Amino acid sequence: MPGSWLGRGLVAGYGCAGDLGQLQGGAAWQMATKAETSVVNLAGLVQGIVLVTFPAASTIFTSPRFYGLSDTQYGAMFVPTVLVAFVTSLLGARLAERITTKRVYLAGLGCSLVAVGLLLVSALVDSDQAVAYPLLLAGTTFGGAGFGLTVPVLNTYAAVFHPAGTDAAVLVLNALVGLGTVLAPVFVAVLVRLGIWWGLAVLSAVLLTGLLAVSARLPLRTGITAAGDARRGRQRLHIPRRFWVYAVFSVCYGICETMNGNWSQLEMTRRFGASRAEPSLALAAFWAMATLGRVVFAAVGRWVPQRLTYRILPFVLVVAFLLAGHLSRGDAAAGIAVFGLAGLGCSALVPLTISFGQEELTAMSAAVAGGMVAFYQLGFGIAAFGVGPLERAGISLAEIFRGTAIVAAVLAGLSFLVVKGVPFAQPRRSRGDAARRL
Repeated sequence: MPGSWLGRGLVAGYGCAGDLGQLQGGAAWQMATKAETSVVNLAGLVQGIVLVTFPAASTIFTSPRFYGLSDTQYGAMFVPTVLVAFVTSLLGARLAERITTKRVYLAGLGCSLVAVGLLLVSALVDSDQAVAYPLLLAGTTFGGAGFGLTVPVLNTYAAVFHPAGTDAAVLVLNALVGLGTVLAPVFVAVLVRLGIWWGLAVLSAVLLTGLLAVSARLPLRTGITAAGDARRGRQRLHIPRRFWVYAVFSVCYGICETMNGNWSQLEMTRRFGASRAEPSLALAAFWAMATLGRVVFAAVGRWVPQRLTYRILPFVLVVAFLLAGHLSRGDAAAGIAVFGLAGLGCSALVPLTISFGQEELTAMSAAVAGGMVAFYQLGFGIAAFGVGPLERAGISLAEIFRGTAIVAAVLAGLSFLVVKGVPFAQPRRSRGDAARRL
């Protein structure tokens, strides 16, 4: 990827940063209506459900009774997600300059709706892989666009709609996103038992359609005009070397999270002899602990130094991966607990990475969040696609989980390198920023 293209994408947020800071620092702003704040929070919940809809159906995609995909085909499904989400998360701010933030948000919802619609269509022809698989690839492509366009906008809305209570508002939004990721695998477990696994896609489509209809009628203005500042920012573009430390950390984190989020169900089914419902419970446990950990570590931040939390959590991931790689058949209950432990290890790493980056990289603080999301997506792609080729090379899924402990160990080492550049005593605002970017 050309450095100049990446630079233009990262710098696109500079103008927004200046205007958002002025807006929250005292510029006149009319508080959002209750309908607007409710829609934003509901959109967070729905986006969480949509985000996990495809991974939650992993056992369906790889089952000979349904799609019959190989592990390589299943992993390749998420390559378009990574590429499109990477681009849209970097360039979303520039797009908002041209068509307004509201239209970017509506476009993101529309892409998510197309994604679940394509999943439903593929279910009609699941026995014909030549037709169903391209539909799934198209679905994950639109899903990546929906993620990259919608999630940053929702965080912006939560911030500017509550200038007097930004921290609490954004924490509520991201707790709802986490709740959606927890609910999706639970819904799938129930629907599979009822013989209608595709019911989650139907539910997502109904919710997205309702959101689009209601959102289109609301103002959903941010009061931010970024074009002028963005043009000035592009003239003074400079990406500090320290940014790449954060970027590598985000890639490693993306690998660790995706190994649990995308491959836990297959691990539960193939190695642990799990029942039909237990793989979905393992995935739900992972996301539930990730969500709970975010809230808990934000709450205890004034007593437990964030730097300490940041350095401990990667070691929790190391232990979780080693345990997951050593469990055997009949250990399904233990597997659920281990994936819950992995969720705890993942919980606060993303928000703290962004918070620390904004604290240290002040010249590009607004671009940090988009950059971290983009490089997280690279890690997602490596783990989502890389497992299949490794298995074809004769490496078992258990060995891959154990091997990912090495990546988690690298993550642990990088955590010390990251905090080395962060002031020891962080202001209260950092905790708010951590919650804001969950």
